[in-house]
Amino acid sequence: MIGMNIRMLRKKSKMTQEVLAEKVNVSRQTVAKWENEEALPDIQKGQLLAELFQVSLDQLSSNMSEEEVEQLGPRGKPFFGVVKVGERGQIVIPKQARDMYQIHAGDKLVVLGDDASKGIAVLKSDSFIEFADMIRKAETAVVEPE
Repeated sequence: MIGMNIRMLRKKSKMTQEVLAEKVNVSRQTVAKWENEEALPDIQKGQLLAELFQVSLDQLSSNMSEEEVEQLGPRGKPFFGVVKVGERGQIVIPKQARDMYQIHAGDKLVVLGDDASKGIAVLKSDSFIEFADMIRKAETAVVEPE
């Protein structure tokens, strides 16, 4: 499991075993043993590998398919796939994203845009409103200098 993930992540990163070995301060043979499931990295090396590949230790040690590895984005920025916009502008949020962010039928979402990147962000409105209230309260608590 972890060995296959190391191999797939290394290849996705276009690294040789030698380059990976150098980055985590082990021999090329050690990397080969990890990839062939003849040995496991210790926890410190596992953490180094996770940081290098920008995945969590949980992802590094889980049973991932090649497709899942290819879809991995940088840590904290999961990639859920591509969706198609319907004629009326509707999109379907992938189930994995709905589950991860606890989005359910009937929830209200806030849609924000960024002119510079032409990007769109979708947030649960209750979280956004809580954050806006926190900012408003912080602004009213500011004491003006005399």
